[in-house]
Amino acid sequence: MSGPQSSSRNILADLSQALADAVERAAEATVLVNARRRLPASGIVYAADRILTADHIIEREEDISVVLPDGSEVSASLVGRDPRSDLALLRLDRAASTIAQHAAQEARIGQMVLALGRPTRAGIEASLGIVSAAGGPVRTGRGGLIERYLRTDAIPYPGFSGGPLIDSDGAVVGINTSGLAMGTMLCIPMAQAKKIADALAQHGRIKRGYLGIRSQPSELPTAQQQALGRQQRAGLLVIWVEDGGPAAQGGLIVGDILVAIGGRPVEHPDDLQSELAGAIVGQQVAVEVLRGGQPQTLTVTVGERR
Repeated sequence: MSGPQSSSRNILADLSQALADAVERAAEATVLVNARRRLPASGIVYAADRILTADHIIEREEDISVVLPDGSEVSASLVGRDPRSDLALLRLDRAASTIAQHAAQEARIGQMVLALGRPTRAGIEASLGIVSAAGGPVRTGRGGLIERYLRTDAIPYPGFSGGPLIDSDGAVVGINTSGLAMGTMLCIPMAQAKKIADALAQHGRIKRGYLGIRSQPSELPTAQQQALGRQQRAGLLVIWVEDGGPAAQGGLIVGDILVAIGGRPVEHPDDLQSELAGAIVGQQVAVEVLRGGQPQTLTVTVGERR
């Protein structure tokens, strides 16, 4: 009897120790961000002198301070912010000693994870859960579109926004925020957060493109799918084209069915918005349409939405 019971106790003890070790490792790159009137929030050391955090907790753009894991307080300045994805990047006056380790892969449904925060000088706080859902693209309450999100059942304690969601090795799988979905805590996967952080470091903002069209989803009958040479259930029926806009200059007309941009199929307006973000802005891109039931490829220079 003692064997199985002892074994169970050892397994639980090993798991407990592993989780505590993961928290300890990630805590070395989890910071307190003081940029609002009430309770401070959290952030991660994204690079030696860069802090990635949630945009909605940045209520002032001056007199920002960051408390590092060693307890020292460092002044910080705003590099860039993106309200639509609720991410912001700060620059420290001096470099931190430890940079957050990024997970190699996105967390899977059912995977055990921990949400971390450093909302007070008292130290790190943690909450255990699993990844309960993943999805996207999804429109947010801040007028944006998140390509991908994770949801967990870890308890989002006050001040956890901007802090990391970590795996059992202590690697960051995403950034937690309650600023996207009416207070519900969501996690922006690290691969997506990294793209946004890199763009903020380079431009101070996120470039978002537009074609200058209005469209609506339209089912593609079998004959049109055969003309495309692929299975694609729907495209975007163009119902309005802006005079002189990027689409008009590229030759799109009302009645075209937009089916791909840059070689990637488009079936829903959210798909199009996702494809028009980032480095594609200002670039020429191949836009595939069905016109009179036959495919045509046009070249459009993507405009920048202001």
